[in-house]
Amino acid sequence: MLLEEVALASADVAATPRRLAKIERLAGCLALAGPEEVGVAVAYLAGELPHERIGVGWATLRELPAPAGETSLELLEVDEALRRVGAATGAGSQAVRRSELGGLFSRATEREQRFLTALLLGDLRQGALAGVMADAVAKAAGVPAAAVRRAAMLAGDLGAAAAAALAGGDALAEFRLTPFRPLQPMLAQTAETLADALARISPAALEWKLDGARLQVHRSGGEVRAYTRTLADVTARVPEVVAAALALDAESAVLDSEVIALDADGRPRPFQETMSRFGSKSDRDGLRASVPLAPFFFDVLHLDGADLLDSPGQRRAEALAACVPEQLRVPRLETADEAAAERFLAAALERGHEGVMVKALDAPYEAGRRGAGWLKVKPVHTLDLVVLAAEWGHGRRRGKLSNIHVGARDAASGGFVMLGKTFKGMTDELLAWQTEHFLALEAGREGHVVRVRPELVVEVAFDGVQASSRYAGGLALRFARVKGYRPDKHASEADTIETVRAIHEGGRVPGGG
Repeated sequence: MLLEEVALASADVAATPRRLAKIERLAGCLALAGPEEVGVAVAYLAGELPHERIGVGWATLRELPAPAGETSLELLEVDEALRRVGAATGAGSQAVRRSELGGLFSRATEREQRFLTALLLGDLRQGALAGVMADAVAKAAGVPAAAVRRAAMLAGDLGAAAAAALAGGDALAEFRLTPFRPLQPMLAQTAETLADALARISPAALEWKLDGARLQVHRSGGEVRAYTRTLADVTARVPEVVAAALALDAESAVLDSEVIALDADGRPRPFQETMSRFGSKSDRDGLRASVPLAPFFFDVLHLDGADLLDSPGQRRAEALAACVPEQLRVPRLETADEAAAERFLAAALERGHEGVMVKALDAPYEAGRRGAGWLKVKPVHTLDLVVLAAEWGHGRRRGKLSNIHVGARDAASGGFVMLGKTFKGMTDELLAWQTEHFLALEAGREGHVVRVRPELVVEVAFDGVQASSRYAGGLALRFARVKGYRPDKHASEADTIETVRAIHEGGRVPGGG
């Protein structure tokens, strides 16, 4: 399969706003892929690499060789070249990377060069997100979309599910939830108030909403691994979690948890302190002593050989209680009484936590989806937004990237809609951290503004949403301030512009970060 076929399909998909037309075009392209090419084609068409990012930024791609006059690049040789670029480290690695990229781009046509540049910069905004791609795979393979989604969820890889679907037979049915194969976590929708949540789910289970790091913990025998929301393996950085999992009354388990740094009195420390444990690969012993982590488990997806994904929430809670001691479980209350629920929320807030989760007792675990069976209630408005650019600071912030431009995700186009700028809520340490990270994500400069690849998620607190003619989306946040960065979240998990519009209109908020 030629890269040109993927690049052309991408351009066609970007040119149409119609979901069904996107699916049809993507399915046609996938039908051309061979068994070994499907995974790469699916990833590229979704705007992603089928492996970790390779550290190629805007500065590297500023000066490209002249495009080739005709297409010759095979899809797999392109992916092999990019993997070699990512693998180059140490002395002489920059020369190797330049040589590989130069050779690759010199053989690429103009369309292929545009496609590769957008792919490497994370700027392929064509609206071919995971849901659209899953539907396209199903259409190409002639199988139900639900079967593709479930296989992708269990595999943690849409490309693997696509390859199985297009191979035919019963390959999709062979995917099972197994320890050490992490899956995307279930996400929550948002309710404006506790009363609103209970009007939608009652009776319900209420759980404290901890402002920690979401971890999926897998155990099989004496081996334990811990994965972040983005499925990164951080086992070596959380020995407290490993010890807690090994002490559980289970031989094998897959558990959902929040891990949080607490003060001596049990109150949460600032979120950035919790995240510091995941951001540093050095001085682990020192960090463990100064920022100890406490795991709190709130769901079980697999226990001693039995998959529990499709079991109702109440059944999973019972299984969790059977293998996890109370002090390691998130506080929980099952009730239909609003007054009791309000007291439970007040207790969570009094202890310094964000709010509560309201969960349906009969809901399955909808991995990778923002299920209606989970609602989060937080008294303070926050949104998970994506950093689009930053401005060089003045005064004591001179030399630091300070004022950040933030945007919401546009689910229709795959792009981002700017909602404003803010420099509030930033400590000196945070300014240093974000300057380093923004420069690594640099996509271009316009005067004192540094544009960055839209990858970094930031949690922003705000007082309201107002109409604004200044931004393309027609909306802006009032009194926005940074609550903390969320390197544990992918940009695809950021809040959507539809959510922001719902807040502005005073209606029910359809989703959340």
